[in-house]
Amino acid sequence: MAGSGKRAYETDVVVVGSGAGALTAAVRARDLGLEVLVIEKTGQYGGSSAMSGGVLWLPNSPLVAGAGGSDSAEEGKRYMKSVIDEPHLDKRIDAYVEQIPAFIDFLHRSTHLRLAPLPQFPDMYPDNPDAKMHRCHEAVPFHARALPADEVLNLRPQHPQTALFGLIGWTPSESLILQARGEGWLKVAFSMVARYLLDIPWRLRSRRDRRLVLGGALVGALRHSMLDRGVPLWLNSPFEDFIEEDGRVAGVLARHDGVRARIRARKGVILAAGGFEKNNALRQQYLDQPTDAAWTAGSPGNTGDTIAAATRLGAKLEFMAEGWWGPTFLVPGEPQARMLIIEKNLPGSIIVNKLGQRFVNESSSYTKVTRGLFAANKPGAESIPAYMIFDATYRQRYPIGPMLPSTFQPDFAVPGAIKKAIPSAMDIRELARKLGVDPEGLAATVSRFNGFARSGKDEEFQRGDANYDRYYGDQSVGPNSCLGPIEKAPFYGVKIYPGELGTKGGFAVDENARVLREDGSVIEGLFAIGNCSSPVTGTTYPASGSTLGPAMVFGYVAANCIASA
Repeated sequence: MAGSGKRAYETDVVVVGSGAGALTAAVRARDLGLEVLVIEKTGQYGGSSAMSGGVLWLPNSPLVAGAGGSDSAEEGKRYMKSVIDEPHLDKRIDAYVEQIPAFIDFLHRSTHLRLAPLPQFPDMYPDNPDAKMHRCHEAVPFHARALPADEVLNLRPQHPQTALFGLIGWTPSESLILQARGEGWLKVAFSMVARYLLDIPWRLRSRRDRRLVLGGALVGALRHSMLDRGVPLWLNSPFEDFIEEDGRVAGVLARHDGVRARIRARKGVILAAGGFEKNNALRQQYLDQPTDAAWTAGSPGNTGDTIAAATRLGAKLEFMAEGWWGPTFLVPGEPQARMLIIEKNLPGSIIVNKLGQRFVNESSSYTKVTRGLFAANKPGAESIPAYMIFDATYRQRYPIGPMLPSTFQPDFAVPGAIKKAIPSAMDIRELARKLGVDPEGLAATVSRFNGFARSGKDEEFQRGDANYDRYYGDQSVGPNSCLGPIEKAPFYGVKIYPGELGTKGGFAVDENARVLREDGSVIEGLFAIGNCSSPVTGTTYPASGSTLGPAMVFGYVAANCIASA
């Protein structure tokens, strides 16, 4: 990198942000002969990607056939266009699906990242004729012994809910076995703990698990690939503004080591700075109400810093009212909310409003459940917050947030702050009073629901009928893996909020990830990917991994576009 003074820098491409999409763009651009600099606002790299479940949704993946499935570009496009129903996104959808084989080939040929399909992991619209079961992909675990120690410690940690005891990383398959106590769960748990403890040299230095999984595997493997290429990553270097020259974006102004840096980009700037979920002012401006930054599971650095600067350039914003929605709950002492992904599907639980009434299929996708929270929220029958209710049988079998099953962590061993957040009572009406829920309403709802649980048929909301519902159910429970009676004291409850993995709206972009103005013209030199860009999925959530898949693919596309200019 050529320097022109201590506070002035020049390179070909500046990438703002350090999530999986950002690092994909950086590695691809370097492989195409471009000089690259990645800047990260916080003291840890990886953003929401590193904290995430690490699943990529990749229709038209060439890896699917090897996992026993089938897919094609035509089926992927039809599925997306039919569920998204936003014709102005069609060109971007085409580009996304068509680029996936080349994107995967690039990763497997040129980086340390390896992907594998997740068999039986369904699309979220399973009744669609073009829905599939193999489009979701996970990162193969990556051992961080390949990284320098400071790179391991500077990697943003997994979200606590994606790790055993909040420490030991698990893959999607391992999490399903452990949370539902599936066949062989004790062996899985023992091997994970043993592997963690036997990494003795590292245990003497840190509690961090060097076996990286989920989003940590994505980011760790890509960071290793960057280090191979000598691509610099600046931490503690927040974006401040754009540099404009002759009507195009020619770089950025940032803070680096506490000093303002002028970074000129000869070829382009790629924004991969995440959403605005941690900015309450922007949440109040754009999102459905009520809303609060405390309810998000997103990265603490995601405060929408690029929005004001890009709109001064005339950039168009799209889908700003949208989020990657999911019901969340708050754990005392944790900076991010926890999302209910598996817990809400397991038998022996329901979600109710202030009147103690159910209002949604609890086992449907986390997006649909959260939209249900908003839709049902009415004066006198508030569903924000809502309440997840479960009994001693559920508590005995399954973890809930930081609480392990009671067979391993009985109530007397649960810290007081957690007990306060998840109160219990020996009577369902007494629990309702503790939660501020109508006691008779809750008692009636539980009685009616228990009848559905015994018959295996939810006559109100059809819980457990769809393939997606049952994927996260307990397969050892019948006749419906998502239904179980709530009848054994003590009873428990926890407040549920309309949260998200991150906000979804951002800068309108074309099929090459170039940022557009209100009139549809291109802002030369400026690209956007991930949660600071308009989602290729529109208002919908086609499948798990619809965040990371497009972020990484369009990072690859943006680098190709810059190199070909």
